[in-house]
Amino acid sequence: MSDRLYSVEEVAEHLGLHVRTIRNYVRDGRLKAVRIGKQYRIRHEDLEALTGGPVPAPPSETVRRHRHTEVSSIVEADAVSRETADRVTTMLTAAAAGREPGGQPLRVTTAYDEERARLKVVVLGGLAETARMLEYMEGVLAP
Repeated sequence: MSDRLYSVEEVAEHLGLHVRTIRNYVRDGRLKAVRIGKQYRIRHEDLEALTGGPVPAPPSETVRRHRHTEVSSIVEADAVSRETADRVTTMLTAAAAGREPGGQPLRVTTAYDEERARLKVVVLGGLAETARMLEYMEGVLAP
């Protein structure tokens, strides 16, 4: 027997159901739960009673979570011609679309201010992918 209590969110994730569905099961009496403060808690045995069979315990928190890192970069370059801005935008868009297998997606947005001759580039993505993107930009924009 397990003394573990699950939150409504944990039960919903474990069963692949929406949180509202689990709350409705509790309110309708289909799933026994105890109210602690403003939240419901569900015993493992009551979860098994709902499913009609044994329910394996969910993986531990350390196993379930995967480390994720993301970089947000803003690059501003002055004294950039319209032609160079267009070339940089095309290159960055192509580089973002052609990511390596297993790499994180890269999002690139550019804006060009004609009056100031300023190019602004916003890059969102994984560490390695963003670093490569910044190297590309340095190669094209460095004086």
